[in-house]
Amino acid sequence: MKKDIHPKYHENAKVSCTCGNSFIVGSTEEELKVELCSACHPFYTGKQKLVDTAKRVEKFQAKMEKKKTIAPTRRGKKAKRAAQAKERAKKEVTVKSASSAVKTPKGKTETKKTNTKKTGEK
Repeated sequence: MKKDIHPKYHENAKVSCTCGNSFIVGSTEEELKVELCSACHPFYTGKQKLVDTAKRVEKFQAKMEKKKTIAPTRRGKKAKRAAQAKERAKKEVTVKSASSAVKTPKGKTETKKTNTKKTGEK
């Protein structure tokens, strides 16, 4: 190793976590401050803990709440077309003509032909 180019190594560097746990390791720094350690990390404890320094989780939750309130008023193209198709199916169309017209729910008209038999014929 070359002399005078490497940082000083501290064998008794103190590591302190935000949970209150502290321990000693070897490092080039004298004192280290960390957010997670083996005592509070979700992988080792089995408990879920949200670590959010930039408030990303809160922003996401606020966005989802806003979406829930807006969602009933905004509809996509497919939902609008489905609603229009339901409305068209509900409407009944009546066409007046010489033959009797029958109303159908899908907007189509059917004509009934009446069978007339002359008396005396078979």
